[in-house]
Amino acid sequence: MYKKIKSKQDLNNFIKADQKAMGISKVTVKMELNSLFVPQIWKYEILLRKLEYHINSNNKIMSKIIEIRFKRLGMKLGFTVEPNVFGPGLCLCHSGTIVINGNCKIGANARIHAGVNIGNYSRFDENWTPDNAPIMGDNVYIGPGAKLFGKINIGNNVAIGANAVVNKDVPDNVTVGGVPAKIINHKGSEGLIIYGADVNYKKEGC
Repeated sequence: MYKKIKSKQDLNNFIKADQKAMGISKVTVKMELNSLFVPQIWKYEILLRKLEYHINSNNKIMSKIIEIRFKRLGMKLGFTVEPNVFGPGLCLCHSGTIVINGNCKIGANARIHAGVNIGNYSRFDENWTPDNAPIMGDNVYIGPGAKLFGKINIGNNVAIGANAVVNKDVPDNVTVGGVPAKIINHKGSEGLIIYGADVNYKKEGC
């Protein structure tokens, strides 16, 4: 379920959940030398969470300072991610183009690969409104190159295949793929993500 960072405790919990979802136990000097992109993405996610905290706390000065650092690092990594979109347990897997519209709402334990675009209808579309963006549940895996757009609902424990184009609702516990995306099996995201945040249900009970 989607939630915002509203306190310092929330901030700490989100960062810990993101760290676990990224598979990072501790950022060390050895990791910095051997795998530079992982710490950079991890720093990006930390800045995202701090930016969210200060925005939600109405701290305009700190928000602006962190926003500058956040956007600068995002340009380096190829990320355009708006604050207050993701629940805890976010994993941005690789550097490379990722674009997430600020009107999206995405639950816990989202795993996002390179080339993903999640957004609104075109402003030139007659159906356009600011809130015409996807809403997603928990434990969603989005494969490389996938595109999701429009006022759609994506369920819990869903896996979206590489290069899929999703513009319709997707139920819980399924895998979708293709253009346009269709259900291809009922395996869902199990085994494809690291659960950084605990959720209050099991897959069978969704």
